[in-house]
Formats: sequence, C-alpha cells, structure tokens
Amino acid sequence: MKYLDEYRDPQLARRLLNELRRTATRPWQIMEVCGGQTHTLVRQGIDELLPAGMRMVHGPGCPVCVTPLETLDRAMAIAARPGVIFTSFGDMLRVPGSHTDLLALRARGADVRVVYSPMDAVRLAQEHPRAEVVFLAVGFETTAPANAMAVLHASRLGLRNFSMLVSHVLVPPAMTALLDSPECEVQAFLAAGHVCAVMGWTQYEPIVAHYEVPVVVTGFEPLDLLEGILMAVRQLEEGRAEVENQYVRAVRRSGNDEAQSAVARVFRVGDRAWRGIGPLPRSGLELRPEFEAFDAVRRFAVEELSSAEHPECIAGAILTGARLPTDCTAYGTRCTPRHPLGAPMVSAEGTCAAFHVAGRTAATPVKGSPS
Repeated sequence: MKYLDEYRDPQLARRLLNELRRTATRPWQIMEVCGGQTHTLVRQGIDELLPAGMRMVHGPGCPVCVTPLETLDRAMAIAARPGVIFTSFGDMLRVPGSHTDLLALRARGADVRVVYSPMDAVRLAQEHPRAEVVFLAVGFETTAPANAMAVLHASRLGLRNFSMLVSHVLVPPAMTALLDSPECEVQAFLAAGHVCAVMGWTQYEPIVAHYEVPVVVTGFEPLDLLEGILMAVRQLEEGRAEVENQYVRAVRRSGNDEAQSAVARVFRVGDRAWRGIGPLPRSGLELRPEFEAFDAVRRFAVEELSSAEHPECIAGAILTGARLPTDCTAYGTRCTPRHPLGAPMVSAEGTCAAFHVAGRTAATPVKGSPS
C-alpha cells in the first residue's frame, strides 16, 4: 500500500470506499490492464461497490488471451511432430486453437509437458539430446527476462535441440491503440504492478503527456486496487494527468535494470498480432538475428499457418473493453471454462472466466456496463 503496510484490513477497505464516494463527482471510466487485477475486481465484487455510474473497463491484460490463434495452431503443429518434446506453462494447455488444444494432443500421444520455468525446458534439452525441445514463450514484459535468460543459457551450452515459440506482447502499444480508437471511453488506467516491477513506469510517461490520461501503477490485492482507483479518481477530479505509483512495495520508476538488459540482449521490438484485436505495430518482442537459431517458427517452418476465430466468439470486443462477457450469446452456454470457444473463457486471467467463476449472468449485469 502507498499509505499503509497492511493490505488486508477490512476497515481500511471501508474507508477507501467511503473516500472514493466522497471524491467522485462524475461517472468516470477506468481500465485495469491486467487480467489478474480483473479477477480480483470481479471475484471480490469491487466493480459493483463503486459510486453510481463509475465503471471499470476490463482491458487486454491477459497474455494467454491475446496470444494469436496462429501461434496456438503453430504450437499444435509442432507438438504433434514425432521426436518433439513440447513444453509450456500449465495455463496454455487448454487454450483452444482452431481445431484442438495441447491437452488433447497430449491425450493422443504427443509429448507435451508442463514446466515451471523456461530453464526446465533447457534442462530437458540437455537430458534428451536426440529430441527437439520447444518452449512456448508467452507473456507480457513480466516473463520476458526469464525467457531471455533461458536463451542465453542454451546459447552458452551450445544446445542445438532447444528452441522457443515466442509470443511476447508489450503493454504500452496496446494502451496507445486503445486511446487512438474513436470508440475509446477510457479516462484513466491502472497499470499492472508486475510489468512495472520489471520495466518501471517511464514507458507510460509519454502516453500520459500525449493523451492527458492518468496512469496509476497498482498491485493486485483488493485494497491495492481500491487505493489505485481512488488515486486515479483524484487525478481526474483535479484535472491532473500523471503517472503515480500505488505499488511502492514492489515497483520503482526505473524498474529492474538487469532484467531489462537481458531482454534487450535477446529480443528486439517488432510488430505483433493480438488475438481478437489484430496486428499492432511494434507491440511485441521477437528474437534478435543472432539468436534466430532458437526460433521454433523458423526451425519447423510453420510461418504460413493461418487461422480463423470461432464466429460466435466476441473476444476482441471483450479484450478492448467495448463489451462484457455477458453480452456474448454463447457465454455460459456454448462457451464455458470446460468447453471454451475463446481464450478469455479458459485462461486463468481471462475476463470471461472471471465473470463465470463469480456467477455473473446476463440477467445480473454489472452496474454501469455498456449497453
């Protein structure tokens, strides 16, 4: 917390809510960028406790959800090949591609393994020199340092049977794309604390200066979010637009210099497609030419795969905050966490999954939801 160390105090929650109600004089719309924050807001019902008319807009902050369908289909194509050990974090196994998912492939005999670090995949490549070991490298800036270190370690070891299927995305270009949209109604942002722990918040300062929107770096506990919302509303009410840091126990302005250095050594910024949103210029990370030997797309020649989303899934509108999960005709019926049509329903940080777990239905819309 910015003002108090105790961040699970119910009395403080009441004080923050009361202060928020006293401070807000207009129906402000604030976007939380992180999917983990979305789950806290929805699970705790914070979005339903806000002053009348104020609305939390759930943004594209789930890296699993925005991983392009083409990347997932490339993952399936690689994982299905004989002699491949395909590794991934567990949250990717049930994310649907065009025709199947990694869990189903494993059930049919593919060697798909859950790892807890990209270094686990490097170790597997050492232990199985006759196999091709591939790691699915998904995430925002948060996971990029560990993936960069894995590539550097594999390079030092001279491993020729290790590669990565890279799908890293960057937060600031997504925020810029949202703000450039004529339909955008977002007036302030809650920035993800874990991303800023790596990158700091200097990357948000040009956005704040150009678009005159407040950005508050915020943690993930309910009181972190309540305080972050209050800090954003104070800026809006006072006509200020600054970057403020609520998450002082974990984030400093410059971020983690060593992590940033590792990322810069291995990756460069490039264009990236976002699932449900489309291509965004300079919104992702790709391996530098000197590390292209570790690029699984090149190694397995799967560049030409193309895919199409399920026609009922409105993931793009949900990921940009234009619609709510309950606006989807398939939500909770043809699309459930067990049988998802799109990534926002199956991902542990997806907005649709958050609504479903919290029991939100179309008959009980969130106060202030878009019509």
